[in-house]
Amino acid sequence: MEALLALGWEGWLSLALVALSFVLFLRTRIAPDVVTSGALTVLLVTGVLTPAEALAGFANPGMLTVAVLYMVVSGLTETGAVSWISQALLGRPRTESGARLRLMLPAAGLSAFLNNTAVVAIFIPAVSDWARRHRLALSGLLIPLSFASIVGGTCTLIGTSTNLIVNGLYVERFQEAGFALFELAWIGLPLVITTLVFVMLTARWLLPARAPAAERFEDVRRYTAEMLVAADSPLAGKSIEAAGLRQLPGLFLAEIEREGQIMPAVSPQELLAPGDRLIFVGIIDSVVDLHRIRGLEPASDQVYKLGGPRQDRCFVEAVLSNKCPLVGLSVRAGGFRGYYNAVILALSRNGERVQRKIGDIILQAGDTLLLETRPEFILQQRNSKDFLVVSQLGDEHPLRHDRAPLAIAIVIAMVALVALKLVTMLEAALLAAGAMILTRCTPDRIARRAPDWQVLIVIATSFGIGAALEKTGAAALLAGATIDLAGGVPWLALGLLFVAAALLTALATNNVAAVLLFPVAVDTAALMQVNLTPFLVTLMVGASASFATPIGYQTNLMVFNVGGYRFGDFLRIGIPLTLAIGVTTVALVPLIWPFHG
Repeated sequence: MEALLALGWEGWLSLALVALSFVLFLRTRIAPDVVTSGALTVLLVTGVLTPAEALAGFANPGMLTVAVLYMVVSGLTETGAVSWISQALLGRPRTESGARLRLMLPAAGLSAFLNNTAVVAIFIPAVSDWARRHRLALSGLLIPLSFASIVGGTCTLIGTSTNLIVNGLYVERFQEAGFALFELAWIGLPLVITTLVFVMLTARWLLPARAPAAERFEDVRRYTAEMLVAADSPLAGKSIEAAGLRQLPGLFLAEIEREGQIMPAVSPQELLAPGDRLIFVGIIDSVVDLHRIRGLEPASDQVYKLGGPRQDRCFVEAVLSNKCPLVGLSVRAGGFRGYYNAVILALSRNGERVQRKIGDIILQAGDTLLLETRPEFILQQRNSKDFLVVSQLGDEHPLRHDRAPLAIAIVIAMVALVALKLVTMLEAALLAAGAMILTRCTPDRIARRAPDWQVLIVIATSFGIGAALEKTGAAALLAGATIDLAGGVPWLALGLLFVAAALLTALATNNVAAVLLFPVAVDTAALMQVNLTPFLVTLMVGASASFATPIGYQTNLMVFNVGGYRFGDFLRIGIPLTLAIGVTTVALVPLIWPFHG
């Protein structure tokens, strides 16, 4: 009671704002960054936090590292290296459960040695592309990706910042060697297995199943597009299915033209050959995806006669009007490229396939064209009488596949620098982002737009809210009250320490939980006259058990928007997983590191 009275209005306000934020996350559709920004504003205006304390999260190295990693990943995306990664690590799943297993195993393995934020940042675009090709719902994959990266980090001392912080506090206080690099694997590996088994068994019921956007539309425009298998294409010699050309949603391979011979009704096992002309019919998003596949190139050589590098061009959708001077002429005879400085990549007419090569098609009013051109085309033709509609397809543009090996090499160098402890993760990410821009793996305009500012604002403002909990004593009150319930039973104290750590990491961040509960863990072990190690390991795991909320860990925030999740999605699967991790930890840790001896 005395502790409650001593808390003060500042502490109660901090707790009330955290509780209100949770209610808003659960019961409304207000964006998370708006909620956390509002809470931080109240703490600043009421004087609970100084401006420096409130804004410290915006200069936090962890938050800045996430921001810069988005730029690094844009280099992988812009060069098509993402598809290399997905093919090499993820393969071709036969079921949705198989897809989750293929994803979680490499994510957990890499996170044991790499910063898990970097692992998730690299995997998100690869998984998005992979899910689209295999018609999988992202909502069933990205939460498992985040969870696997989190639990994988518990396997080694360097796997997560939480382990490093607790180990550093121990070394500083007791002047001892601390934990060995792989010592935590004794508990980390069972936790990885627990997480994998839990997700595989319960995902069907606990994860949301939201269909990809392409599957929600039936009456859509059907485009006809022609692609060539390049002479040096890595797809040559592969079957249609193995090349991934049957997995794009809303798209099918109508026929292949090879040495003047037409092959209709193509078998999935048909082997591709250099020079094959592939005729596809499908929705526009998948047609655009064709131009992002390494080894395929537009069948029209007119593409390479446009001025400037392909990476500086864009994809535009335009509808011909009856005033267009080329109506009634074939694409080739009318000289479309020379007239508009644009190349027709695909054409849609009344939702049906046009049975001709694109160059031979007679243009008609109302034809919808997918064009590759320069951005200036939109300004020049938007109000032209030649077109009824002119619109750019988001920020879609051709990729530079020739730079993919360079982009991958830059990422490997970034990881190596961190692994060898030559630079910090932030420094390595800054160097890698600069290298991506200087080598033209990603244009500077793309790199500037790469960061997800909603995610970054939530991370930065959450640091401020966590600082308020710490400054006002609210966090210490919660932790202390939980531990006091244990009495003199070490096993119960261990369980309550895990609960306190998991609760704090859900309310604030994993690092705040580790720092605040470290002295509590030390004092508890001393009062009970038992070995400290079980309590430190439990604290590491509990502070990393950020499964129940999207704001508990930055990898959860990174997948939150991309996967189309709601706050309750994390609660539904995260709370029982946290309980499973807690039971496994409390049961095994005292057996591996005994209380006595």
